[in-house]
Amino acid sequence: MSVRDTTSQAPAWPRDVFEAKLRALGARYHIHHPYHRLMHEGRASRAQIQGWVANRYHYQVCIPIKDANVLANCPDPATRRLWVQRILDHDGTGDDPGGIEAWLALAAACGMDRDRVAAETDVLPGVRFAVDAYVNFARRASWQEAACSSLTELFAPEIHQQRLTGWPDHYPWIADDGLGYFRKRLSEARRDVEHGLNVTLDHFTTRTDQERALDILQFKLDVLWSMLDAMWMAYVEDRPPYQGCPPVPEIDHDD
Repeated sequence: MSVRDTTSQAPAWPRDVFEAKLRALGARYHIHHPYHRLMHEGRASRAQIQGWVANRYHYQVCIPIKDANVLANCPDPATRRLWVQRILDHDGTGDDPGGIEAWLALAAACGMDRDRVAAETDVLPGVRFAVDAYVNFARRASWQEAACSSLTELFAPEIHQQRLTGWPDHYPWIADDGLGYFRKRLSEARRDVEHGLNVTLDHFTTRTDQERALDILQFKLDVLWSMLDAMWMAYVEDRPPYQGCPPVPEIDHDD
């Protein structure tokens, strides 16, 4: 009998045990990545902070696309009414410019060219591949699986609070009004967690399904960790993509 067959016959974990197992994966949240520790401890250079802001922008603009995929796959109007708020949080409304705009304000507060960040000129290939894999997962998965993948929000309020508390002292060159994104997400993430967690606990009710949910959350953790791996290579190890390669030659062609 295969391991999968054995697991499929095991009893489902009680709801509280399943939730505890989901939360335990916070031990692998990217808050523990060396790049994040560098930033949190005030040891990151200006270029390393700016590199993180520029690359993380690709993640920010893809989040509402991911959430639109959840809506597209979800037949339940009540769920859609709740989930659509996530798109509005990032894209903005008439009264609120939204999280994407707040991230561009952070870029400006870090002394970066807003248009260059918005054009994603400096996004590393590894970051782009990781984020796009997440969006593609949400496009292909069931809406409940895509909702489960969002549960890294369980661990997000801590990281936002750390930045609000530590960055003004560690990085006084960042204008304080640029930290609005982190203030905004403190309350939004807590609200989103409650809904996403309930969807997951309600839907993944067999042991096999619960194991699948843990795998999905681990996949999302892998996405976030891989993004920082790419940034570490480029901005800490000083080994950006294609370093040492000869320049691409100009090829003459007839019009």
